[in-house]
Amino acid sequence: MRVPFRERNPLPLGFAALAAIAIIVMLALNLQSIPFISGGRTYHAAFAEAAGLKNGEEVRIAGVKVGKVTGLDLENDHVKVDFLVNDGVRIGDLSRVEIKIKTLLGSHYLAVDPRGPSRQDPGKTIPVSRTATPFEVVPAINELSQKFNQNAGGIDTKQLAASFDVLSTTFKNSPEEIKASLRGLRRLSATISSRDDELHQLLGRSTRVTQVLADRNQEFTKLITDGDKILQAVSARRAVIHQLLVNTVALSTQINAVIGENQAQIGPMLANLQRVNKILLKNQNNLDRTIQLLAPFAKEFTDATGTGRWFDSYIQNLIPIPASIGQVPSKGGTSRKSGGTSPSPSGNQGNQSTNPLPFLP
Repeated sequence: MRVPFRERNPLPLGFAALAAIAIIVMLALNLQSIPFISGGRTYHAAFAEAAGLKNGEEVRIAGVKVGKVTGLDLENDHVKVDFLVNDGVRIGDLSRVEIKIKTLLGSHYLAVDPRGPSRQDPGKTIPVSRTATPFEVVPAINELSQKFNQNAGGIDTKQLAASFDVLSTTFKNSPEEIKASLRGLRRLSATISSRDDELHQLLGRSTRVTQVLADRNQEFTKLITDGDKILQAVSARRAVIHQLLVNTVALSTQINAVIGENQAQIGPMLANLQRVNKILLKNQNNLDRTIQLLAPFAKEFTDATGTGRWFDSYIQNLIPIPASIGQVPSKGGTSRKSGGTSPSPSGNQGNQSTNPLPFLP
């Protein structure tokens, strides 16, 4: 009995879908490596040495990129290089293939010179006689400096200079052109003789420089690659930067127009602002004094209003307070005060006593 699709176990279906997606992605990323699908035709060439050529580097015809290197293998006494050429590009049966230097940092490319009346058979390898390798600058300089350091000690520079002098004397009756050449050779020999130590130092330092460049080859390559990425990012943002500059120019134009239209209002406003500034500068001392006097007031005002929703203050001597209250005479010849009784020696109001009233807020 057939099981309905909704009742099936989802785990096998999920794994199968993920596997199918992974296969499709791998095929898409390696589409050019699949035979009969990727465009182009693969040729083979034999070289005496690889000369630093790497897999994936360009193949050019007359300076135009037409393919890439797809493989390098060692066969007997030569290196077999496989390279892919786009469809429609003709490779003759007498074509020459050369490895050329692309940059001083070690990048190369394969240069093809299509020759011959008929097409090159892709199954046949282009022989070593029709291939060439570049002249490597760094190894050549290293070899030259090593040879010079090995043989420089055996060169007698003074004897060499004397030989040039004898040669110049021998040809003293020669034509003027030969004399001038010999004089130049004599000066050259004298210069070399006087600068022998400097030349040794120069060649020794050049050896160290070339060695440092060779050791830092990967860093230089990465630097160039990163710089290329930066330039690509700037190129990608070119439209945005251009629009930003255009909008900036438009904004400045609008600001100039606004200033021009409101010149009658802006001029008096700036004049008034200048007069106000002069007044403030003229009364700067008074303003400083005002700020100094305002500080105690602000402190007291803060203390008075800092206890809640009311003012905490008092008013002193709002109602006059007598220093003393007079005595009231009694019938018995004694006098008493309103705040209490005390005998009076004279029986009248000659003496008064103080009785302060409570403080009135």
